[in-house]
Amino acid sequence: MTERTDRLLAQLTVEEKVALTAGADMWHTPRIDRAGIPPLKMADGPVGARGASNTGGPPSACFPCGTALAATWDVDLVERVGRELGAETRAKGAHILLAPTVNMHRSPLAGRNFECYSEDPHLTARMAVAYIDGVQSQGVGACIKHLVANDSEFERFTISSEVPERALREIYLRPFEVAIAEARPVAIMAAYNKLAGTWCSEHAWLLTALLRDEWAFDGLVVSDWWATHSTCDAANAGLDLEMPGPTLHRGSALVRAVEAGEVGERVVDGLARRVLEAMERTGALDAPASPERAEDTPDRRAVAREAASAAIVLLRNEPVGGSTVLPLALDRVVSIAVVGPNADARNILGGGSAAVSPYRAVTPLEGLRDAVANAGLDVDVHHEPGCSITRYPPAIDLRWVTAATGEPGIDVEIVAGDDPGGDQILERHVTRRAMLSWGGAAAAESGWSARLTATLRAPATGRHVFQGGGTGRFRVRVGDDVVVDGWDDAVGRGRRVEGGVHLTEGEDYPLVAEFVAPPAAVGAETQLSGFELRCQAPLPDDAFERAVRAAADADVAIVVVGTNGDWETEGRDRKTMDLPGRQVELVDAVVAANPRTVVVVNAGSPVTMDWVARVPAVLQSWFLGQETGHALADVLTGASDASGRLPTTIARSLRDTPAFTNYPGEFGRVDYGEGLFVGYRWYDARAIEPRYPFGHGLSYTTFDFGPLDVSTSGDRATVTLTVTNTGDRAGVETVQLYVRDVEASVIRPPKELKAFAKVRLDAGGSLAVELALDRSAFAFWHPGERGWRVEPGEFEILVGRSAAEIRQRSTVHIG
Repeated sequence: MTERTDRLLAQLTVEEKVALTAGADMWHTPRIDRAGIPPLKMADGPVGARGASNTGGPPSACFPCGTALAATWDVDLVERVGRELGAETRAKGAHILLAPTVNMHRSPLAGRNFECYSEDPHLTARMAVAYIDGVQSQGVGACIKHLVANDSEFERFTISSEVPERALREIYLRPFEVAIAEARPVAIMAAYNKLAGTWCSEHAWLLTALLRDEWAFDGLVVSDWWATHSTCDAANAGLDLEMPGPTLHRGSALVRAVEAGEVGERVVDGLARRVLEAMERTGALDAPASPERAEDTPDRRAVAREAASAAIVLLRNEPVGGSTVLPLALDRVVSIAVVGPNADARNILGGGSAAVSPYRAVTPLEGLRDAVANAGLDVDVHHEPGCSITRYPPAIDLRWVTAATGEPGIDVEIVAGDDPGGDQILERHVTRRAMLSWGGAAAAESGWSARLTATLRAPATGRHVFQGGGTGRFRVRVGDDVVVDGWDDAVGRGRRVEGGVHLTEGEDYPLVAEFVAPPAAVGAETQLSGFELRCQAPLPDDAFERAVRAAADADVAIVVVGTNGDWETEGRDRKTMDLPGRQVELVDAVVAANPRTVVVVNAGSPVTMDWVARVPAVLQSWFLGQETGHALADVLTGASDASGRLPTTIARSLRDTPAFTNYPGEFGRVDYGEGLFVGYRWYDARAIEPRYPFGHGLSYTTFDFGPLDVSTSGDRATVTLTVTNTGDRAGVETVQLYVRDVEASVIRPPKELKAFAKVRLDAGGSLAVELALDRSAFAFWHPGERGWRVEPGEFEILVGRSAAEIRQRSTVHIG
């Protein structure tokens, strides 16, 4: 503790100390004016830094999702992304960014996989350290999350994760341990779920014995939002900050617990002290939260585009008629058909709290058209969606609506009381998102309503389906018609009402949506209410056939398939790995019509790919953020090498996946029955061939790996090899090093990733690559000894391009 923190703490009463340990509203801690303590402000991450409003306020840069960043296997690039996100956090007037997410890819169905990095703890840890270092280099704090075993969305607020001790230590806790030791994050977030029957937010072993005593973590422990369940147990366990506010479990309840001796005053001192120390580390004591602003700089766009390009994985690139389809030679084609439901959809991120209002969102179609225009070529780029994948009508496309200012967006007025037409305006803004959420003290005191208005230019002729969703009463008018009528007294979470109206393409229609939030007594725990406006434009009756005809008439067909934020989202897991809708049928029909077909899978988590052998070229593009289209065009045309590598295994079927028989859980608990055998560890141990292995990814050139030179010293080793670009163009390779314990006395996976390096080489170029292995590369967790053990003996060093493509190997004695 610093002298300044000590001095501030000494000035505070017990009531003021307690006040510091709970949020004042959604994003701030309280102001203690008497002691000159300003609020500490937090911002949601990890793909951007969203401001205090989910819908209003300045837009934010939107970077690739966590899985995409891990697919770069590039720690330097991820650190640069972190720096930009740190600067974005400052621009939003915040002191702590709630990121990164380092939970594991245990099942491909987990709704929040796209936020997380990988199925492998080493790759996850390296990404996390780089990300945190970048964010915190800008004078703000990172909050690593969610501690721990928050690896699915099924019953996420209540389920108990039952994880064997070695798996907990070697897989699920390892990224947190490494990041805390190396990057020293300002904060860590406790998860919603229970661990072995105890809420993570009041788990004394997790928050104190492990974090504080064993790992020497000296930062702030914050709850996930509304994940605090008690007053005394949470405080005594070491939960420093309950979020959000107003408090449910602290305040007067914690003061009474101190007075009754149920929570010691020294415990409260520790909680408040760590809040103050976080404020000091992030400059909040000297630089209170400033007004939010946008900083859409060319450099920031360039980093977002580079990261997105580096994340794209070339899964397959087979010759057709003597040459590969990719990279596209734009000067040799006359026409390109860009088809599929995601070809011109702004599916740049998954759903939930990670979402931001981006500065822009470039679709694959827009990116490819820009590439053609910038090259000065006369290439016809024709688009047909072919089919729809919407689970619900999608959020209304902001290219269709105009605010009164003339900018794309919707005018929003927040009004006090239950009349959306009232004149007591609490807030006005233009939203770039069709989802409104608002709450806090003002909402609790007076209740609130909202009126959303815009001019809608119909994108097609036919019946447009509108949907309203929200926690209160709502209705939507288009022109003179009430299209959505939810204006009854029914109030409930997740209520959706639909209606349709015939519109004429190119015609303008007044669009008005009204919403009345429920009384404060309804959903009082959150004091947060919301409304969402969605619209599905009609597809032509022959949309599928038109897409196939376009592909048949083109020199090259690019089919962009995948999911979106309705299928991959916080709060809900997927039920299947299969592509929704008629997408597989579309892929088959297009490749039958045009053998020069490229399929791009725009999804944050693996999908079933039984069709892949019928397609010559396949790319996995993840959710790439605001520069999606430009990044995809860079890789399609060869402006960037295909340098991404899979951070997670793509299975042939769901039943092959490690957690299949244990997922998602039942009777309030989920057993991690696969233990240590997560991801490629499972496929190796069971001799199951996946569709594409962990680490897989092709390049537009070829590489040779020279023999290994391994030197050892005790329980450490250094591995050196020469990598040569044997192709005729510059390219990028990822050298992956795995370790196998040949003589283990305990069950260990057949091999585990322990080091990697990204190598950029010109055609014909060579580079000596050195990979260092410390003690942890050879260790396993020993429950009886309560520590990490390295057993002296033989270890095999395996170096290659993926978990399944080992190029060089050597055996060494360790210890």
